[in-house]
Amino acid sequence: MAKLFSKEFKRKLLVWIVPPLIYALIKLLFFTCKKKFYRPQNGSATPSIYVLWHGEILMAAAAYTYYTKRVEADTIVSSHFDGELAARLMQLFGGGTIRGSSSKGGASVLRQALKSLQKGRDIALTPDGPRGPRHSVADGAAVLAMMKKVPIITMNCNPTSYWSMKSWDRFCIPKPFCTIEFYFGNPFYVHELSLEEAKSLIQKRLLEHAV
Repeated sequence: MAKLFSKEFKRKLLVWIVPPLIYALIKLLFFTCKKKFYRPQNGSATPSIYVLWHGEILMAAAAYTYYTKRVEADTIVSSHFDGELAARLMQLFGGGTIRGSSSKGGASVLRQALKSLQKGRDIALTPDGPRGPRHSVADGAAVLAMMKKVPIITMNCNPTSYWSMKSWDRFCIPKPFCTIEFYFGNPFYVHELSLEEAKSLIQKRLLEHAV
């Protein structure tokens, strides 16, 4: 009986229950909300690195699929339990995942992400995830873009009405029947910049339409 209520069992139960519920919520919101897409230049024909703030991630998979008309993306998610939930959710959308972060398993994550880009797949990540600080930019996206000389595309989800969680990232949940504005930035390259210049440019582009 003790094993039935063990921490491991509870986590397995949550992985089985929570992602399908979130998937259904995302589909419901995407269906009920009015959507506006701002994409001056569609860069989806080239393998790219998609970046967005951790607090705006809820609608990202649905927006990416709508933008690219495909699901050929591998999302970098943490090796923590919340990353396990995110990995299962991405599987429901048909995408792949790479487990790890810049602080844990960084070298392995980098190798896997480079292989994905080489295969023509996109990489999606939150430069301020998984633990913040909010709207900070870690090295990952810039290093990948510099090594493979691939473009970076920023994504923002900006609802006209939403709930903001009391978490470090102020996680944003759009309210049903609101208008969600999705901003996809023009693709840009950073391989001729220094690492700090590249990170600063990513942050600047993402802050232009941040919630």
